Amino acid sequence: MKKAVIELGGKQYIATEGETLRVDLLPEGTKELEMDALLVIDGDKTEVGMPTVKGVKVKAKVVEAEVKGDKVRVIRYHSKKRVHKETGHRQKYSVIEIESIK
Repeated sequence: MKKAVIELGGKQYIATEGETLRVDLLPEGTKELEMDALLVIDGDKTEVGMPTVKGVKVKAKVVEAEVKGDKVRVIRYHSKKRVHKETGHRQKYSVIEIESIK
């Protein structure tokens, strides 16, 4: 099984063919992606790029354009000072499916 390490949005992901990944929100209207591989693992054989592996492209398609992640609660509290503030945040993601590693 072929695996590749790709960089997308300043973060690195391990990708295999047919796998779905949740990545940071992509620009609107993005349907397909083609990325360079930083590292390729094919069985016992490993190729490391400087900075990318030459001739290897990873193709992916966008399955869902915008998905919200879990809510993160942030609480600021000081006892005996009447300070209590609570905020929340939900990160937006895109879901991509890896089509091929060539």
